[in-house]
Parts: sequence; structure tokens; C-alpha cells
Amino acid sequence: MKTKRLLIIVLIVAGLLLIPFIGMQFSSNINWSGLDFLIMGILLLGTGLLIDLALRKIPDVKNLIIVCGIVLAVFFLVWAELAVGIFGTPLAGS
Repeated sequence: MKTKRLLIIVLIVAGLLLIPFIGMQFSSNINWSGLDFLIMGILLLGTGLLIDLALRKIPDVKNLIIVCGIVLAVFFLVWAELAVGIFGTPLAGS
């Protein structure tokens, strides 16, 4: 069962990464490098695995929603920082 869940998470991550890859074929506005795909893959996979862990370990629905919300908030903040630099760190995109 654990292997099936991991496979589903990996397939979802791959499907999400196909969106910018296919977009790059049709538009010059989307310009991702291999490093961009790697970093986003790690972020998506880490988020998916953390949410899966929370789903398996936290029995209380209220606490589960809070933990999943925090995981998603951190994901979106890191994504926004890497994309446009909302905090102005050296990791910020242009």
C-alpha cells in the first residue's frame, strides 16, 4: 500500500511538471531550465510526501487540516520566493 501511494504522488508530480514542459513547446514566455524542473520537482515531491505522512499519522481531522495548511503555506511561500522574490533573499528569481 505504501508503494502505491508513493507511485501516485510521483505520477502527480510528473504530471504537474509536464505543464510547464509542454508550455515551453508552444510559448517563448515560459523558459525553465533543467535546474528549475529539478527544484520544483523536489518541492512538489516533498510537499506530497509531507501531506501523505500527515494523513497517515494524524488521526484528528482538525489537527490534520492545520498541519496540511501549514505545509501548503510553506510550499507556496517558497515557490513565490523562488519565482519572484517576495522576501528579497538571494534565492529570489527575477
